[in-house]
Amino acid sequence: MEIREFHWLMNIIQNLDVGLVILDTDYRIRVWNGFMESHSGRLTHEVQGGSLFELFPEVDRKWFERKANMVFKLNNRAFSTWEQKPYLLRFSNYRPITGAAPHMYQNLTLVPLADFDGEVTHIAIMIYDVTDEAMLACGKQ
Repeated sequence: MEIREFHWLMNIIQNLDVGLVILDTDYRIRVWNGFMESHSGRLTHEVQGGSLFELFPEVDRKWFERKANMVFKLNNRAFSTWEQKPYLLRFSNYRPITGAAPHMYQNLTLVPLADFDGEVTHIAIMIYDVTDEAMLACGKQ
């Protein structure tokens, strides 16, 4: 891959309207994109290398570790919807239309990231803001 293409990919990752977090097997943050910076109020250099659970004590550790361990061990994606758990990280709701929501409702996708030997050494978490859909489903819009 050319350096130009790598630069484009990094630019896309930083500007996705989806949160992207990459964790290692010790749940230390390795990647933190622009969506995450915007909604958490924490810059990449402030969280990179830090423990997800220490930086964000609101995370339901037992629940998340159970879900993430399945991804690490089975090398298979996992999902969570706002109906199962309203959010992974409690972000403020920033949308003017759904301003009555107490927080951002989130759907999650956990993706295994394997090394060259096929061993899953990291997981990617994609966080989708589904506040509008949640408010519609609850009849609050």
